[in-house]
Amino acid sequence: MNISHGWYSVAGQNGSIDGQGKLWWDLWWNRTLEHTRGHLLELVNSTNILISNLKFLNSPFWTIHPVYCSNVVIKNLTVLSPLHSPNTDGIDTDSSMNVCIEDCYIESGDDLVAVKSGWDQYGIAVAQPSSNVIIQRVSGTTPTCSGVGIGSEMSGGISDVIIDNLHVWDSAAAVRIKTDRGRGGYITNVSITNARMERVKIPIRFSRGSDDHPDEGWDPKAVPRVNIIRISNVTGVGGEKAPVLEGIEGAIFEGICLRNINLSIIRPDAKWRCDYISGEAYDVFPLPCPQLTSNASSSTCLP
Repeated sequence: MNISHGWYSVAGQNGSIDGQGKLWWDLWWNRTLEHTRGHLLELVNSTNILISNLKFLNSPFWTIHPVYCSNVVIKNLTVLSPLHSPNTDGIDTDSSMNVCIEDCYIESGDDLVAVKSGWDQYGIAVAQPSSNVIIQRVSGTTPTCSGVGIGSEMSGGISDVIIDNLHVWDSAAAVRIKTDRGRGGYITNVSITNARMERVKIPIRFSRGSDDHPDEGWDPKAVPRVNIIRISNVTGVGGEKAPVLEGIEGAIFEGICLRNINLSIIRPDAKWRCDYISGEAYDVFPLPCPQLTSNASSSTCLP
């Protein structure tokens, strides 16, 4: 690790770091894993980090994981794991602020990029959010998960996220917001623009109810708050289903704004599915669900 002008740099000239994760994946698939798998590169409580111009291969678990960090730049990376390797997320920024992820190509068995901030009662107690996150010019494929996933561990809160120029193909979802009962926390002020997708099963998805908790101490009354989610300038071809926006009964899922979205769906009878959400939609095809109205007086959708 190099130190230059107060920045810690993990940078190279297209060299490779191989996590040799197959041993760990086999243990996981065989249900004989007795220990938590390690991340290929994990940074904890660090400031002024630059990670660039490297290839990361075959991580046992999440590949790059800055947690409780600030001022992080991750750029010009190639991240590769077999497409059915378990939980091999590409880049997961976790409870960190002022993070820029750009110009990366990722193939993985889980989310290409994820934004997280703690898990159930532990994330609520620590209350260290992820904020001021920029994700731009990221491309890749994941057959089981999403191009960019927000959550599902988001109990410390997530705010002020910009996702721009995302290109995803042959994947389960392009953009996914994941929450659950017990999470608490919030996701607010998220902007997703200029996304392209080919052969993505569910192009835009809000999901709930994974029933994934660290132990029995989680609070079923702790529900998330999701508001001000803006998604615009999205094109997709060869998709299987229309978007699915599932909120949680008794929780806030509001201020959702969709603009200029054109999705070519293989099944002509495919319809949006929306539960416990509210918002607006303009110039969206196929026709969105009735919970997404058109109201020009709304401040959420104003430029």
